[in-house]
Amino acid sequence: MVQLSSNQSDQLLAAWQQAEQRPFVGFDFSYFADKWMNEQPPWSYEALVRELMPTATAALDIGTGGGEKLLQFKDYFPPKLLATEGYPPNLRLAREQLAPLGVQVLEFEDSLEGVLPLADDSFDLVINRHSSFNSADVARLLKAGGAFLTQQVDGRNLSDLSAAFEAVQPWRFFTLDFVLARLDQTNLAIEIAQAWTGQLIFKDVATLVYYLKAVPWTVPGFSVEKHRSHLEKLQQRLEADGALRFTQRSMLIKATKEKPI
Repeated sequence: MVQLSSNQSDQLLAAWQQAEQRPFVGFDFSYFADKWMNEQPPWSYEALVRELMPTATAALDIGTGGGEKLLQFKDYFPPKLLATEGYPPNLRLAREQLAPLGVQVLEFEDSLEGVLPLADDSFDLVINRHSSFNSADVARLLKAGGAFLTQQVDGRNLSDLSAAFEAVQPWRFFTLDFVLARLDQTNLAIEIAQAWTGQLIFKDVATLVYYLKAVPWTVPGFSVEKHRSHLEKLQQRLEADGALRFTQRSMLIKATKEKPI
């Protein structure tokens, strides 16, 4: 690979530091929309939500982020709609955007074992996009015949990106098989279970820096200062290959509360 000149390295460092310092709330990557390509899975989570939500009288969105995705469904909101979020900047944004529409946003740090302070059999629909969830608690919250829909990021997602920074992902166990095994311990019957692999492509390293600050679990403890040498190697790779390509993995699951325990 061609080595970076001192002047080029300094210019790139300044651009990377600027990207690192740029604020990030919700999951809005529009600032760099023309500098990356995020391949999408063959299913449409949004279409499935639009199909399910009109039949619900009460729904819950676990891990709503800044509420940006939930707002896409505002024409389909049921009479009762709750959302949860644990990250303070996103919680504030979600409340600002959703409260005027009658949506209560609960402060809740989702996890594999977290239990929401909500009554049993409260919802016809529970949705979740890219947030942790407790399978047993979802089953508890759903009414009989209620549906659970989730799109999840596989724990091995972007493992090649993590490896470029000599990082090891802590969620590698989180696969479709793992999720299905946990759901199988509840009274939820699986209707859809799909896994997908695609590409995430970056056209410059500054965009990658912004992404890594927004999604910190990909490279734990990431900073431009700490990982400058790794970034410079990726810059050289970018100049040689024209783009930086990494492997995405995701899954889609739909289940209903029908199966006896």
